Amino acid sequence: MAVNKCIKYLLFFFNLLFWISGCIILGVSIYLKVSKDGNVITNESLPGIDLMIAIGVIILVLGFLGCWGAIRENRCLLLLFFISLLVIFVLLLAAGILGAVEEKKVKIWMKDRLKTFIPLSSQPDNVIEDLEKLQKELKCCGLVNGPSDWTKIPESCRCNATETDCKSNAIYQESCSDKIINLMEQHLEVVLGIAFAIAILLIFGMVFSMILYCQISRKDGATTTTTA
Repeated sequence: MAVNKCIKYLLFFFNLLFWISGCIILGVSIYLKVSKDGNVITNESLPGIDLMIAIGVIILVLGFLGCWGAIRENRCLLLLFFISLLVIFVLLLAAGILGAVEEKKVKIWMKDRLKTFIPLSSQPDNVIEDLEKLQKELKCCGLVNGPSDWTKIPESCRCNATETDCKSNAIYQESCSDKIINLMEQHLEVVLGIAFAIAILLIFGMVFSMILYCQISRKDGATTTTTA
């Protein structure tokens, strides 16, 4: 029994796109990691860049395994590819469930990480500079407890009385951690959409790889029978 060429090349092109996307994710992640524009505060509270680098590397490896396994009709590589996709799918599903169920714990974890910067005034100049940039951009003051995180309130905390975020004493009262959490919640739908798209791709990859694996097994079995 011959292997279906359509399935074979569909899997190959799927993995080629998978590999290219891994290259893009890895390249962008490394650029952000080494970029001088990286903010110490956001890197600490949202260590997503390191995760993106890891994801990029994993996708690169899996894309290569899938491409090579499809072209060479290698059952071992295809099975390894299938198992890897299955593991990632389960982890993605588990992460989504945990993220929804343990949302409060995630917020507490993030605030606990940011508390390590308090008192803010005693931090190195580069950290203070990054924090002041963050305060200007998000229109907030302090990391966890608001203005009280500072021993001396900087200019970046001061606001115009006409601004909606300006509460009293011409100083932003909301902490930056609350602003970051609100920002995360606003973009949650986008994140879920991306996760859903990845899950669909993983399912297609698993289906194609298993179909090809089964066809190769039948082909090898038929060849062995004929030879015998």
